[in-house]
Amino acid sequence: MRPINGRDELDLFSQLPYVLNEELADDLAVGRRRPEWMWVALHGDRLLARAAWWSRAGSDTPLILDVLDIDDNAPTPDHRDIGVRLLHTAMAATLPNGSRPPEYSRFVPPDWRENTVTRQAVEDRMTVLERTGARLFVERLRLEWRPESPVPKPTERLAFRPIRDATELVALMTLVLDGTLDAHGRDDLTRMSAQETAVKHYEDELARYTSPRDWWRIATLPHGEPVGFVLPAHNGYNAIIAYIAVIPAHRGNGYIDDLLAEGTRILAEQDVPRIRASTDLGNVPMANAFQRAGYVNFGREINMTWN
Repeated sequence: MRPINGRDELDLFSQLPYVLNEELADDLAVGRRRPEWMWVALHGDRLLARAAWWSRAGSDTPLILDVLDIDDNAPTPDHRDIGVRLLHTAMAATLPNGSRPPEYSRFVPPDWRENTVTRQAVEDRMTVLERTGARLFVERLRLEWRPESPVPKPTERLAFRPIRDATELVALMTLVLDGTLDAHGRDDLTRMSAQETAVKHYEDELARYTSPRDWWRIATLPHGEPVGFVLPAHNGYNAIIAYIAVIPAHRGNGYIDDLLAEGTRILAEQDVPRIRASTDLGNVPMANAFQRAGYVNFGREINMTWN
């Protein structure tokens, strides 16, 4: 059990299939991954298990555990034990002493529970994580809009303007946390105030996007009162709807459709090959809004966390 020695061992690391394999080389090249964050369990030349962390380019600390695989075709019945041993070993060597391990993320098919083989593979990996102290945190829908879909048409109910500055955006983000259905936001609110939660979200994620800030929009009523905002962006992999929300006082009026239509139009004008978004499985109103805007559910994401 050891980390890979560099790009020369990417073929070895990629022996186990997963959708992120095609991104590994570029992630290494730009510094989103490091060889010392990419671990393998080997028997001779056979890859039995692997684990890898991702972070933003230039960061010295892993941000998320997004690769954890075991050989589902291994002839030995203890393949989950090997995954547990590898993860314990890799975490001890890679993560700062005493720190809370980064969240785990896994992309899975939308019907993963209905397919016996897929379900077994997903549950085996979840078992490995549970045996290291993790628990299921949230399951999310992965959504996608493609150019062959109609671009949502604007209505005249709302006006849209650029966001003036970070202070204005953080103030609105603080307001929309009241009654939020987002699991990550709700979890943060158990440890900090709404304003602190909003600042953390802005500084840790939104402020780091290098796509134009003038894509971001605030929606207002005709007399100028804000009702919500939408933040189209590019995360280095895909065009995305990074954040969309309606202020509590204006919920229930269908404004989420207007916001999503505006964000989709802005990105569609950039001739992007796809627009991606995600929302918690339990956030039914948001999922329905994406469906009305022509987004399709192409997968799910399993998030697990350590207490």
